[in-house]
Order: sequence, then C-alpha cells, then structure tokens
Amino acid sequence: MKSYEVNFDGLVGPTHNYGGLSYGNVASQSNSQQGSNPKEAALQGLAKMKALMEMGFQQGVLAPQERPDVAALRNLGFAGTDAQVIQQAAQQAMPLLVASCSASSMWVANAATVSPSADTADGRVHFTAANLNCKYHRSIEHPTTSRVLGAMFADQKHFAHHAALPAVAQFGDEGAANHTRFCRDYGEAGVEFFVFGRSAFDTRYPAPQKYPARQTLEASQAVARLHGLSDEGVVYAQQNPSVIDQGVFHNDVIAVGNGEVLFYHEDAFLETERMLAELQAKLGKRGGRFQSICVPRAQVTVDDAVRSYLFNSQLLSRADGSMLLIVPEECRGNERVWQYLQSLTSSGGLIREVKVFDLKQSMQNGGGPACLRLRVALNETELAAVNPGVIMTAPLYDTLAQWVGKHYRDRLRESDLADPQLLLECRTALDELTQILKLGAVYPFQIN
Repeated sequence: MKSYEVNFDGLVGPTHNYGGLSYGNVASQSNSQQGSNPKEAALQGLAKMKALMEMGFQQGVLAPQERPDVAALRNLGFAGTDAQVIQQAAQQAMPLLVASCSASSMWVANAATVSPSADTADGRVHFTAANLNCKYHRSIEHPTTSRVLGAMFADQKHFAHHAALPAVAQFGDEGAANHTRFCRDYGEAGVEFFVFGRSAFDTRYPAPQKYPARQTLEASQAVARLHGLSDEGVVYAQQNPSVIDQGVFHNDVIAVGNGEVLFYHEDAFLETERMLAELQAKLGKRGGRFQSICVPRAQVTVDDAVRSYLFNSQLLSRADGSMLLIVPEECRGNERVWQYLQSLTSSGGLIREVKVFDLKQSMQNGGGPACLRLRVALNETELAAVNPGVIMTAPLYDTLAQWVGKHYRDRLRESDLADPQLLLECRTALDELTQILKLGAVYPFQIN
C-alpha cells in the first residue's frame, strides 16, 4: 500500500498582525507594531499550497482560530457584550487584547505532534495538541486546535486524538516544531526524533540564560508514551542552549529532517555525535540508512540561519529519490546563505533543487515555510478517511482565494484590534470557511 507525507498548511487568519508577542523570536520582536496585511499574508500562504500541489505533493489546509478570543478575555475579568469586552480590554489592558487577537495559529507546526500508524502500538495515527504553555497568546489555541483536528481526522478506526499536556511549565510542549521523523518509506516503521530545550526535573541538562527553552524533555517523553511509541523507535536530543539564546526558539529554526535525511547547523545540538550515532543505529534496525547534512558555522552563522530561516524550510522527497528544499525569499537575500545553497545543489548530493517563496508577511512575524505546515504521514486507506474538504485541489484554491478577497482587510494596525467590527468580520469569514472545508461547528461562537 502506498503512503504519503501530507503537508497541512495553516491558513492565515483575518487578524494577522505584528504584536511582537513572542519573546525569544527575533523576527517577531523586531517587527513589533508595524502594520500588517492579512489579505496578502493569506494569499502568500495559499500560493505556496497551490504550488506544492501542482508539483505533485499531497497538500491540505488547516483552518485558523477565532480571533479576537473574547472567551479568553472574559476569563480574565472583562464583562458585558462582546463589543464591551473588547473595548474594556483596549482601554484597560491593551497587551491582553493584542494577545487575544494573535493569528499565530497560522504556524501549524506548533498545532500538534503527529505519529503515523506504522510507529504506534495500536496501528492508528496519533495526534497530541500542543499546549504551547510558554506564551499566553499561544496557550489559548489548543482547545480549538483539537476540535479542528478532530473534524479533519474524525474516523476513530484510523485516528486517535489526545488532549494537550498539563498546562504547566514542566510540560511545555511546542508540537511538531521540535519533532521530526526518519524512515525509509512513509508507510514503514520509523524513528521519531524529539528535540527538547531543557529538562524540568533533571538538573544535569543545561538551560539557556537569556531566552526561554519552550520544550521540555518530560513533555516529549509524555507524548511518546501517549502515542504508544517503542523505545527502539524514539531518539531524544537536546537543543544547544547557546543557540536558543541567539533566537533559535524552536528546533525547526536550526534543523529540518525528512525521510532518511537530517539537514542541520553545526551548532544546533548538544552531544551531536552521540545523537547522530543513535539515529543511525535505530533507523538501521528498521531498514533505513540515516544520512546527515551538516552546515558549518564557518559558512553560515547562527545569526544568518535565524535571519534567513534557512532551516525553517521544507525538505521534500521527490519520485526520483532526490530532495527539494522550499525556502523563503530571505534566503536569497542573505549572501552567505544563498552562496551555500548554490554550492549545496550543484554538488550532486541529496538536495538537488531549491525553490524560493515570498512569505514576507509570515516571515516578519517569525514563521517560515516549515512553521506553516503540519506533516502527517498517511497510507492510502488513511488518506481516504481524511475529511475531503481539507485536501487542496485547484477548485478549493480558487474558492479560498476568493474567500480571502471577500473577507480580509489589506491593512491592520494595533489600534484596529479595538474595533468590535473586526470580531464580526472574523466570525462571518470563519462561519463561511467551516462550510467550505466541511468542518462543522468547531469555533466557540458556533457552539455556544
């Protein structure tokens, strides 16, 4: 039976704005308070989805969240009508209103951790929604994320869903941004690679000094247990604390893996040689041949990697066995990064081609091509069981592009978030979107 890696890209929400909410994310902080263009952001994301679909890759779409999150504001003591809640928050605590309007759910690499059926004890695809506990504006996402994923992958014969881990610092979980999977074939048992920034309980592991380490070892271990993964099919590795302090807030900012290949920066991990040896040994026992591509710091610095998002790229397997790297335009704008990529693709190695996409609206808020997609490995039977409304097709692309044009603003500043009309616009758009994607009632305003 044939198997696929399906990329489900996050659809950028109508309240896309630059709130500078993510401490430790250099791009998010440096572009704080600038005006954003939600319409352009959504269309840039859709253009990437369409292009990959036309290249022959399986592509899906994951819906955004309802924003502003009025229920979250009510939980913080604001009261009255929805309009009054928004106005009170704007007058009394603007940072909380900005947080409640964040469109960060567009980066669905943080939506969940996914284990394919070939790896799990019960032979189902397992999903655990990430609690994103490190940042308030992201910690409010997982209830809706769980409902949306449940509507997309509803057949309990094939799919299992787990609630987010406890919302405490010891179990900080950032989802697939700190997780990847190596395998010979997507339908065969593989090795799941969990990268953590710190341990909550074991003081032997060093921690960064400037920026927070968002993913804990204990959270990664809990997800592996929930998914029924065997010890032979799991490798844990610690992110280098010094690169976290340089703005590498997730592992997918400094490394990306796919198939049998890990593409990473020389400074990405602690105990790199031990980690590589373990990956090679465990994948070898499952019939695979692990291979790694190390980018030397002498050619590309950590600062270059953070500013260009070289590693926040999509590494895709093509039918001829070669690999394609999807990078943001910022990689072409960095001389050292672009020179490295030219030498990489001309060397006749594993990565044969680089394709560049303009994702400026997302990049300015701290998310590149890899942030925008959640990877789900599915066999043919499982793919047939996915809600067909979320699988990208040419007609769906056209419908979504028209939907964006109809509902999205082309300019949004912080002061606009206090406009109660924005909530009505968002709800009207999302109500129509759930019909387009055949999701049913997944948003609070549709349920309550």
